[in-house]
Amino acid sequence: MPGAPIKYSKTYTTPRRPFEKERLDQELKLIGEFGLRNKREVWRVKYTLAKIRKAARELLKLDEKDPRRLFEGNALLRRLVRYGILSDDRMKLDYVLGLKVEDFLERRLQTQVFKLGLAKSIHHARVLLRQRHIRVRKQVVNVPSFNVRLDSQKHIDFAVNSPYGNLGRPGRVKRKSDKKGAEGGAAAEAEED
Repeated sequence: MPGAPIKYSKTYTTPRRPFEKERLDQELKLIGEFGLRNKREVWRVKYTLAKIRKAARELLKLDEKDPRRLFEGNALLRRLVRYGILSDDRMKLDYVLGLKVEDFLERRLQTQVFKLGLAKSIHHARVLLRQRHIRVRKQVVNVPSFNVRLDSQKHIDFAVNSPYGNLGRPGRVKRKSDKKGAEGGAAAEAEED
């Protein structure tokens, strides 16, 4: 018996003007700075920001004592603070309208791995993530766009079974060189006898 049909909604919107020079340059700069794969990743963040700003604008239209504004406004602000997009001292709806795409891109796991010094470059950070070398708390995460909460930021580290961590099995090249070293040592002992 088939279940209810699954509805998917778009996670990004394409720009209205496809060949606007300033926007193209700005997107390319963001892609380079944050090591993104394509323009769609920029558009996805822009779409998220647009939805949050739209919600804030709707709430700002309401009266300050309106129960809906108090409840939904607090929920929105708490969520943004929890993810480190807004700082604690800027917990007002007016500040939500001043958010930029960079504020969201800064909180991606890929960016955080690079900033913590676990990777040599932003592109290396993405590779480490995709190859399952990074964990957040006890969970291995292989999604570069994973949004890191403030309380999880301290717990980003190499995975337990990763060769980059101290506990994991050594990598292919290290194993090969160890094997060669062991064979060389055994051959040298045989020659001495």
